[in-house]
Amino acid sequence: MLTRNAEGVLEIGGVSLAGVPTPAYVYDVDAMVDEARRLVAGFGEAPHVCAFAVKANTAGPIVRALAEAGCGAEVVSGGELAVALACGVPAERVLYSGVGKTTAEIDRAIGAGDSGILALQMESVEEIARVDARAAAVGRRVRVSLRLNPNVVADTHAHVATGHDEAKFGIVREDLRAAYDALARAKHLRLVGLGCHIGSQLTRTEEFEAAAEVLLDVVKRREAEAGPLELVDFGGGFGIDYGAGCPASPADFARVAVSRLARAGLAGRTIVVEPGRCLVAAHAVLCASVVTEKRAENGRWLVLDAGMNDLLRPALYAALHRIEAVDRPPPAASDPCAPHRVVGPVCESSDDFGEHRLGEPAPARVAIRDAGAYGYTMASEYNGRGLPREIFVRGGRIVAVHTPRDADGWAAERASIGL
Repeated sequence: MLTRNAEGVLEIGGVSLAGVPTPAYVYDVDAMVDEARRLVAGFGEAPHVCAFAVKANTAGPIVRALAEAGCGAEVVSGGELAVALACGVPAERVLYSGVGKTTAEIDRAIGAGDSGILALQMESVEEIARVDARAAAVGRRVRVSLRLNPNVVADTHAHVATGHDEAKFGIVREDLRAAYDALARAKHLRLVGLGCHIGSQLTRTEEFEAAAEVLLDVVKRREAEAGPLELVDFGGGFGIDYGAGCPASPADFARVAVSRLARAGLAGRTIVVEPGRCLVAAHAVLCASVVTEKRAENGRWLVLDAGMNDLLRPALYAALHRIEAVDRPPPAASDPCAPHRVVGPVCESSDDFGEHRLGEPAPARVAIRDAGAYGYTMASEYNGRGLPREIFVRGGRIVAVHTPRDADGWAAERASIGL
């Protein structure tokens, strides 16, 4: 939890941000576990798998803590699969999605665990024959699910909307018959579920419910033809409050899934959801130091030592993260202080975190809030910059620190490449 101590200094999970080396991500792992437990409570007694979308945050201490709290994992690459298994997620609780699985990645998924993973999610008709061939090569029967594209447009940024008819994800309803026929020819695959996913940062349940209606109609038709399925995957994308509000909680989506399944006469099937952002985003900050304050007739800027290579979301999605001074509370609404345009050091105009009222004088250190999802996992070494640190907090103390190579280490490696 992000709080301020008696002196007004920001703390996360009880650890002060005043002395944190910057730039650095600081994670409250206990708060993430609590968030997962609140989501799980929304399922009541309904069978379910809460498969954490590892793409949101691949850090070992976080994936491990969520696994210990009962979460499975949703992965989209061989690397994410390796992280999930190494962090103790049982193979039978891993869902493998993605439109471009390589042969090597398919082989790794097929070979995981004694009885394989929860399901390999088929996102095209063409993929079915590829997976069947690899399963035949090793003599193993593989559990698969079909990802339906329900043609439901989510009210979110275009870059994270995945359920419309022009998206690369999933199988459109008109192609389902071809998918079923391909599965009938596949001798080493077993269809265990159907699912869909319409996008990320959903702040209300209406579109989620519309997609569920389409999905459950498809499930009922398939079961009438071929018998009961084990899984119904409602996807994820549950949003958080980045400052503009978020009426629906993650548990609200869980309750919708349970209710819709029961109303469709399908109670008893295992509900799968794929939460990522909602478990981790609000419980981390990117801590940064101010390099300089720049003033001109047309405005003033606060230049940080953290940039778009550390946190890409503002440049990629026009996302606005709240930013606060570490050493004092935000100014009151009645305070006449002018805003700063907060920017990073990267040589791109899009390296811009937006306007923020931070008070006078300009702070020496700031915290960029809600940075626990799609932060470090999207970070890069652009402009020859080193990756940020990661600091993990549990029980009111720092329990782990990840310090990647700095800019000098990057330069030394690049310079050592010979011809």
